[in-house]
Amino acid sequence: MYHNHISKQKPLGLIALFLIAVTTITAQKIERPQPKWWFGESGAININNYRGTTQKLNTELTVPTAFHKGSSINPYGSLLTEYRPNNVVGGMLNVGFDNRGGTFDGVMAPCDCPATLTTNLSYITIEPSLRIAPFASAFYVFAGPTISINVRKEFTYTQLLQPDTHADWSDIRKTIISAQAGAGVDIPVSKKTSATQMTVSPFVSFQTDLFGAPRTVETWAINTVRAGVALKIGSIKKAMATNKLMHDTIYITTPAAATVKAVTNDVQFSVRAPKNMAAIRQVKETLPLRNSVFFDMGSSEIPSRYVQLTASEATAFSEAQLQQNQPDNLSTGRSARQLAVYHNILNIMGDRLRANPQSSILLAGASDKNPADGKVMAEKIKTYLVDNYGISASRISTEGRDKPVIPSEQPGATKELDLLRQGDRRVDITSTSPELLLQVGGATSSFLRPVYISNIQADPLDSYVIFNNDGADSLLKFWKVEVTDSKGYVQYYGPYTDDHASVSGKTILGNATQGMYKVAMIGETKAGDFIRKESMVTLSKTDDLKQEGLRYSILFDFDKSKTIAAYEKFLTDIVTPLIADNSTVIVHGHTDIIGDAKYNRTLSRERAMSAQQILERALANAGKKGVKFETFGFGASANDAPFENNLPEERFYNRTVIIDIIPSK
Repeated sequence: MYHNHISKQKPLGLIALFLIAVTTITAQKIERPQPKWWFGESGAININNYRGTTQKLNTELTVPTAFHKGSSINPYGSLLTEYRPNNVVGGMLNVGFDNRGGTFDGVMAPCDCPATLTTNLSYITIEPSLRIAPFASAFYVFAGPTISINVRKEFTYTQLLQPDTHADWSDIRKTIISAQAGAGVDIPVSKKTSATQMTVSPFVSFQTDLFGAPRTVETWAINTVRAGVALKIGSIKKAMATNKLMHDTIYITTPAAATVKAVTNDVQFSVRAPKNMAAIRQVKETLPLRNSVFFDMGSSEIPSRYVQLTASEATAFSEAQLQQNQPDNLSTGRSARQLAVYHNILNIMGDRLRANPQSSILLAGASDKNPADGKVMAEKIKTYLVDNYGISASRISTEGRDKPVIPSEQPGATKELDLLRQGDRRVDITSTSPELLLQVGGATSSFLRPVYISNIQADPLDSYVIFNNDGADSLLKFWKVEVTDSKGYVQYYGPYTDDHASVSGKTILGNATQGMYKVAMIGETKAGDFIRKESMVTLSKTDDLKQEGLRYSILFDFDKSKTIAAYEKFLTDIVTPLIADNSTVIVHGHTDIIGDAKYNRTLSRERAMSAQQILERALANAGKKGVKFETFGFGASANDAPFENNLPEERFYNRTVIIDIIPSK
């Protein structure tokens, strides 16, 4: 059998380049004016693959040996339009020329003669798509129907010892409706300040053969992988505004219908920046040990992310090992250091039980409407502690429940039930043995004795530049920040919708050690007007590892009624004595992503402010002076959250108020 050998190195290379572009660009937020309408053209290659059975070519020719497979690389080109009302959801329309031609694998006719079949099958295609940029970045995915109108249907059949046949296929569908999906990356090639924005956009897509067989007879089917590049152009008109404070002319990029207002009193914009920021700092952290092991939905096995040692490894394990600095390669994500400690909870518990032979624990497994399954989960942990740490089974009690004692899912809840139920599928570890507890949070807290760890903290919170824009949440559609250095180099951050945002001072400085910057807030009101406010900030970077900070965290269950008051004794007796005169105390509250965003911001700020008030009273009673507080409520802000929100334990750890104590120099 003769085969058509087609080199696919070039298309595979294009796909590889596309994947590299996605990797480097996905996380980058859009930091330039974005037109709503884009127009352009695209060019691509179709990698066509044939399968099925093809023997009857038309009413006059049925070949003696059927063809089954084939492939080719052919061109595709289109004119395109995109509509992007925001940075996430939009629409696309491509009208193009789509060549689905190719060569079937050669066959042998009964006369022992080689036979070949090629086709020039082409369509005019109309491809409307839904466009989604899931990270509000340059990366996007798209999917939608494909309407193909046939314009060419020739074939050429050759067989040794007889004339070639050039003709048209019979039974070709004039119009085909199928589907396609793909992904792309918009790479800007124009200046950020240009009124005409231009992008070069590599893309890949898959054209299915769903309802898309080219003929009404036999079983010939075609699917296509398409790889190419689009050139897109969008236009934004410029409106000019006069800044009365700076006494100069400022250009603000805005839609043509919008008006531009000078500085107003509708929102109050200010910037908080450290005078001398530490890009890194040695920190001693008291990490609360969450007393839960979270099980995957549908599984009663201990998840692999929890560290499980062999019996010989357990013999050598000590909780103290976790208190030292972890290797750099652990920093694969936000708070990887703390999660690495928490995911050793089974080994920490085994070590504590082994060191305190009079202590005992209760393992309460919760599985929705299936307490027997919850009991199985608890028994899995018990077996691990008994077999690997040699703990007497009589010291470990187990029980199964429908719900944890403090559940996340409340009666009547209808929203985000998947996340809530993930948090409720767990085994809680409780104990009445003081040597296991010594917990933060008062006598009623179920949290286990915390773990003490030492860590190098990159970009500590006091090194961030905080942009406060009071009133933005209720008055503005969005706002952005424009940061200009003394040489005129401009950086853009945003868009934001909350009342505040933060950017690492290290990011703004780049390779410089100090700099003076003009900071401009540009916002669009809900009425469609644009406003601008300005401030100045000076940054200076230092890496002084001799300055050691302290960090304390307090955790909250999914329970609105529980307040910061439960931690008053801990804050007064443990934290306050460690705050020296003239120190800076940063108190920041956070929540997980479950629930209303505005409510979460309010809740996190109220908890943080309550913690500050308790500390202030205790400091006054202790006679300490010169302590400066900086207090924030970040809610569920993804940029500011101490942990990710992918795992239930991460969401639980994000229900927190964190207290950073920074000594004066």
